[in-house]
Amino acid sequence: MKLSPATAVPSKLAVLANFALFQLGWSSCVVGAAHGLAWVGGCTVLLIVILHLYSAVQPMEALKLVMLVLLIGAVWDSSLMMTGWVHFNDGNFIPGVAPYWILALWALFATTLNVSLVWLHNRRLLTVLLGAIGGPLSYWGGARIGAITFVDPLPALIALAIGWALLMLLLMAVARRFNGFTVIPAHPPAEHAHV
Repeated sequence: MKLSPATAVPSKLAVLANFALFQLGWSSCVVGAAHGLAWVGGCTVLLIVILHLYSAVQPMEALKLVMLVLLIGAVWDSSLMMTGWVHFNDGNFIPGVAPYWILALWALFATTLNVSLVWLHNRRLLTVLLGAIGGPLSYWGGARIGAITFVDPLPALIALAIGWALLMLLLMAVARRFNGFTVIPAHPPAEHAHV
């Protein structure tokens, strides 16, 4: 008999803590990058990710999700840089590759997918809308703070809206597959004896 995993519903406290830690990490990365202190955000996110993995039911699955989201984000934001639509103002160590603080944000975002954003798992339309609106708003916020520069804002924001709508669908599919907050029963349910 194949056991089906059961997704653990995060408590309200876990959701609030996850959301608050995301905001702390995002602010640390963006404000740090805007002031030439991108390493502060990187260190903050590292601690948040470690705490997230510690709290996961299946830490290896949660780690796989973080690494996959990090890879997807590296490709996406490096592509934005190469198109010339977006310029990141600090932490660019490897030409053509997104800076480490923006990659840290992807790892941070991965920590939300199965906790504070778990309610989106089977809501594709809301997922697309959240991506199309929330993605560009996040970059716009980064630009207002001074961590990002839009070379040509209108095409960049349109690309971000379309890209993030599709990215969110992909990220949610990956999150469902690598859900470190899924409980797998240790023993199969007892079979009913037939008399």
